[in-house]
Amino acid sequence: MSHQYPSLQADNTLGLAIRAHHRIIADTPEAILTAWQRAERHQQPFILLGEGSNVLFLDDFAGTVVLNRIKGINIQEQDDSWKIHVGAGENWHALVESTLREGIAGLENLALIPGMAGSAPIQNIGAYGVELKDVCAYVDVLDLRTGETARLSQQECAFGYRDSIFKHQYQQGYAITALGLSLSKQWRPVLTYGDLTRLNPATATPQDVFDAVCRMRRSKLPDPRVTGNVGSFFKNPLVSREQADRLMSAYPDMPHYPQACGEVKLAAGWLIDQCQLKGFRLGGAAVHQQQALVLINADQASSQDIVELARTVRARVGQKFDVWLEPEVRFIGAQGECNAVEIIS
Repeated sequence: MSHQYPSLQADNTLGLAIRAHHRIIADTPEAILTAWQRAERHQQPFILLGEGSNVLFLDDFAGTVVLNRIKGINIQEQDDSWKIHVGAGENWHALVESTLREGIAGLENLALIPGMAGSAPIQNIGAYGVELKDVCAYVDVLDLRTGETARLSQQECAFGYRDSIFKHQYQQGYAITALGLSLSKQWRPVLTYGDLTRLNPATATPQDVFDAVCRMRRSKLPDPRVTGNVGSFFKNPLVSREQADRLMSAYPDMPHYPQACGEVKLAAGWLIDQCQLKGFRLGGAAVHQQQALVLINADQASSQDIVELARTVRARVGQKFDVWLEPEVRFIGAQGECNAVEIIS
């Protein structure tokens, strides 16, 4: 794609040198709708981005990229909870910080997750024992075909592990414009993971949890402004109880987290690390030295470098443990979103 087309290098946190036919900043639902209608008229692909912190562009994009910048945070106090309405284009971490400053707790475990509020429901973002679904009351969705906005309840969002209806029925032809959060005033710290287990539940404050989460994330995750990355590249795999037991007998120190569904969640970073892949490099892409779950743009990586690295990591872990990792990041081809597992299988 020629140089007169706009660059998306600053709009994807991997820092890949990708271009698009059109790049539009939209700060209202109407602006998103107008851009979509124009793309439809010209029969061009269309994609909506937040901060590009969870996408891997495989090629230059042959259509319109719209950056969702719908702002606004509205907080209402109720007897037992705080109700917060957030524009999809608000920065997620800034939202976490601002609620804490207002004395509102409940988002502190989700601190420093990159991206915009509007991307949070797509992934059902989660960290350190809390997921978006635990605090989400509703999501406002614009149907680009009709111009109507619908409010989906938490149940209607069909949240799963790094999954939601926005990856399925609502993936094409819809735009998330806002979300509603409900944060209980009966705050209870969630201290089940990492350094949080060292905090005293009786005395820990929301700020203590926030500070600990930020420390852990900063120690493990490179700053995308310095080193291109999308945070965790792979999902933590869920395996059957039987497979977990087999692996535990071979690897007694393997981190594992039994789930309510009867399956067991494994730590993808640990599995990759056991394959001696920290620091492993292919072309300009590398496995991060501190956190094996993070793939980085070490030196002007191409999209293909990242794909080849992901494929290699998946194959090595699969060969060693018979556990097959799936990308958490969304793969975007020239015409739109692709099946990431197929591409690296």
